[in-house]
Amino acid sequence: MDKIRIDIRTASIHDAPFIALLGRITFTETFGHFFRDKKDLLAYFDRTFTVEKIKNGLKNSHNIFWMAYVDGLPVGYSKLKLNSPSEFIQSKDTCQLQKIYVLKDFLAMQIGQKLLNVLIEKAKEISSEDIWLSVLDSNERAIRFYKKHGFKNIGNHDFQIGKENFEFIVMSKALKQP
Repeated sequence: MDKIRIDIRTASIHDAPFIALLGRITFTETFGHFFRDKKDLLAYFDRTFTVEKIKNGLKNSHNIFWMAYVDGLPVGYSKLKLNSPSEFIQSKDTCQLQKIYVLKDFLAMQIGQKLLNVLIEKAKEISSEDIWLSVLDSNERAIRFYKKHGFKNIGNHDFQIGKENFEFIVMSKALKQP
């Protein structure tokens, strides 16, 4: 049997359609059941996961995206936002882990781990002091994942999508050792 090949690479503008599609699918897999009105979910997709919006994000010098491929098939992506302060962090040089999305069928392959590793290495390389993220408070699997990798709970906030209100935990990790 052939060995499965997993590749992580920096995304380019040509990856925008893949990222938009992966964003829609993975968001639905993770959060779709929370939406009582599917029109709210579709409206969110039209604001967040259009090819044009992703292209603009890829062109923005404060964003870095990575793609994950399994045997050439796009199965996930991550996004790091540089120079992204948080009200919960004192240091000025912070970045934000905005997304690690992996198709459900590929989660067991530790692709999220690989995406996190490359993202953290880049954040350290550019001399960020801290990295932070928001995670849905009921997403216990993701919270365990981030805690396992040294992220700590530093606050809470909510986010409204259509008629649904979501409660998030803000987590951070120091990148520079004192």
